[in-house]
Amino acid sequence: MRPLKLVPDDTNIPFLKYRTIAMFLSVALIVGSLALCAARGFNLGIDFVGGQTVRVTLAKPIPIEDIRQKVDGIEGLGGATIQQFGSPTDIGIRTPLPADASDAAAEQAATKVRTTIERAYPGSKVSGVESVSGKVSGELFQKGITSLVLAMLGIAAYIWIRFEWHFAVGALFALFHDVALTLGFFALTQLEFDLNIVAAILTIIGYSLNDTIVVYDRIRENLRKYRKMAIPELLDLSVNETLSRTVVTSLSIGIVLTILLVLGPDVIFGFTAAMLLGIVIGTFSSVYVSAAILLWLRLKPDSFVPKEAAVGAAAKGAERVDFKDIP
Repeated sequence: MRPLKLVPDDTNIPFLKYRTIAMFLSVALIVGSLALCAARGFNLGIDFVGGQTVRVTLAKPIPIEDIRQKVDGIEGLGGATIQQFGSPTDIGIRTPLPADASDAAAEQAATKVRTTIERAYPGSKVSGVESVSGKVSGELFQKGITSLVLAMLGIAAYIWIRFEWHFAVGALFALFHDVALTLGFFALTQLEFDLNIVAAILTIIGYSLNDTIVVYDRIRENLRKYRKMAIPELLDLSVNETLSRTVVTSLSIGIVLTILLVLGPDVIFGFTAAMLLGIVIGTFSSVYVSAAILLWLRLKPDSFVPKEAAVGAAAKGAERVDFKDIP
């Protein structure tokens, strides 16, 4: 039985032909995403802002405004944020921490919410209560941002040492592209942004980097193999030669994430959505962004030649000196 090939061996798609359109689209999406982040911000979870989240399973769907009215009537709670998680009967009630941010005060506030919901809507059940202090949430936010920045800088340094500075800049821009678009998605949809999403973004960075390095490694091999080939044709050749691996990997991961998004538990919905979006964006950036930007950085066919040429010239020079010094 012949194996199924999603991408034929003789595939020759002119990706770089559309590099200007792809780059314009990428820059426009990055600018739009950053504007959304600045204008709308994020729906930060209690991991980053502190507070309590009470998860409730209702006996039947109830209008959100009706639930908010009941919760706002509880003395000493402050403004509450109420959201649905998946089905109309699963809701989360997020409230700020009490003025006295002690464990006893937090437990008392959660008890008030539980009692109010169970009395107002018989048959409802509280499935869980989460509480994070303001000090801990501030530390988590700082560490989350630091981890993202250090990951990207470390990756750029590795690629600079492993390849050339052109590749480091290209990979860093591709990673910034992937992260910016993912953040823009959460600013647009206002899905809860918590530590799970930070983990998803770090995973996206790792996946996108892995795909980008595969393409870059093939480009480097072809630069040494086809030194007289024009750079656009060489980049197209390299992307097409790694296209089968890119498509198979992205498709297999995308199928699993789609199933999790539809059938998985609500607690990982945001993580799964971020991962699925990141796979699509990362695949696009590996094909169009990371390779195309090498042209604007003026990558040349002899980028990997000088070291070899220098060694050869030094050897020839040494031979000439030896013969000249013979009496």
